[in-house]
Amino acid sequence: MNNTLKLIFDFLAAAVSCFILASLLHTQFVLHGLIELDVVIDWQTRLSASGKDILGLLPSYGTLISIALLIAFLCVFFLNKVFTQPKVWLYPIAGAAAMFTMLAAMQPVMDITLIAGARSNLGIAAQSLAGVFGGWVFMYQRGRRSSAV
Repeated sequence: MNNTLKLIFDFLAAAVSCFILASLLHTQFVLHGLIELDVVIDWQTRLSASGKDILGLLPSYGTLISIALLIAFLCVFFLNKVFTQPKVWLYPIAGAAAMFTMLAAMQPVMDITLIAGARSNLGIAAQSLAGVFGGWVFMYQRGRRSSAV
């Protein structure tokens, strides 16, 4: 497999990992809000809602996450051109920044909260944590190939 295909695979692994975690966190935050309203939610409902949200959010939220991560990872790529020693640990930070920026930018631009699970500071932090995870996956994948970008 050539380097370009490996890079694409590594990016897709990071974006999918970030999206799945972000989607799961979103679902649990929304369900927690319902529980606070005294709605009883069992584990089957949690699992079913999680699966449905992953499938339902993929076209929109998955695409936005992929675009945000692509921009963030490209910034790290160009920063690493400046450093004499590449700083792969910047990818998790870039992932968090991508998620936070994407969520924060939607409020003033469209007057909406992009995703219900990010209506609170804790929800935004959880989504940013998903970005850290996506960045870590990318960093790990690139490091495994010993040709860190």
